[in-house]
Amino acid sequence: MKKNSKKIIVGITCGDLNGIGMEVILKTFADKRMFDFCTPVIFGSSKSTAFHNKILKKKTTFNLVSKINNLNEKQLNILNCWNEDIKINLGENSANIGKYAYISLEKAKESLENNQIDVLVTPPINKYAIQKNNPNFIGHTEYLEKKFKGKSLMMMISDSMKISFVTSHVPLSKVSSLITKKKIIEKIKILNTSLIKDFGLIKPKIAVLGLNPHAGEDGILGLEEIEIITPAINELKENHKIFVYGPFPADSFFSLKNIKKFDGILSMYHDQGLTAFKSLSFLDGVNYTAGLNIIRTSPVHGTGFDIAGKNIALEDSFRKSVFIACDIIKKRKMFYELNEKSTNS
Repeated sequence: MKKNSKKIIVGITCGDLNGIGMEVILKTFADKRMFDFCTPVIFGSSKSTAFHNKILKKKTTFNLVSKINNLNEKQLNILNCWNEDIKINLGENSANIGKYAYISLEKAKESLENNQIDVLVTPPINKYAIQKNNPNFIGHTEYLEKKFKGKSLMMMISDSMKISFVTSHVPLSKVSSLITKKKIIEKIKILNTSLIKDFGLIKPKIAVLGLNPHAGEDGILGLEEIEIITPAINELKENHKIFVYGPFPADSFFSLKNIKKFDGILSMYHDQGLTAFKSLSFLDGVNYTAGLNIIRTSPVHGTGFDIAGKNIALEDSFRKSVFIACDIIKKRKMFYELNEKSTNS
């Protein structure tokens, strides 16, 4: 947290302006209790914010600033990142709107680099729209990994579970070839460290899912569990003293009884873990980019083009993203302070 501020400064990108991102932001900060523990600043423009604000029946007041150090701790701050008028067509996939979503992300990234904000919360974007102007852009997670220190790990968080993935945004046809013993070990080490450092857990227990149906069924349905996943688990237990278990069959793992036994879960691929996660935790779910030296969270829902402008988007996931980002920075601060005391004693 910044030395001159009592509250956590939350940087917020504008997301895709044709979607529901601005709606959930404005609805979240219409509740003035949010300003009791954080100072939010949107990297966007007053004109685009005003456009979305008119749609909402419950108006949110905001403070326009030209410099990040002029924030009002009692209001939603808007940092103007551009002055031109933008044509917003709600529900439309637009390369021009994607350009401004990327500008917002770039400006927020610069403020993170300069320690002007404490955490970053990103509303949903349309990757296709951004790629029209930035063809190498894959997503927030990959973008931030290139800009900051550490190895990123996508972690989905809710009240019921914390789940990460060996592979994420890759075609299903490539998943098997990308799963290696080395990668599983790397991902679990990042997950374990994050559970300790970012969530204050002591000796976290981690469940690992199998890749194949019934976790390979002793090799009948696939050999990855025998040749790759189990050896990785054994090495983590023996050489790294991590409390890791599995591989568990994914089709029968996600009962509340099983989930409660573990602090973290490692899934082999995107839909294997996210299908269960979103079924159980869609409203309160949060996407956290673990493993980096910065803190970034995001709601689990997408741009919501189909409901954009209808004033029916739920802000629960975005609000939870703000809460979790603020909680993680406090947990990290405590972790470093405790370790510093331990080292000096």
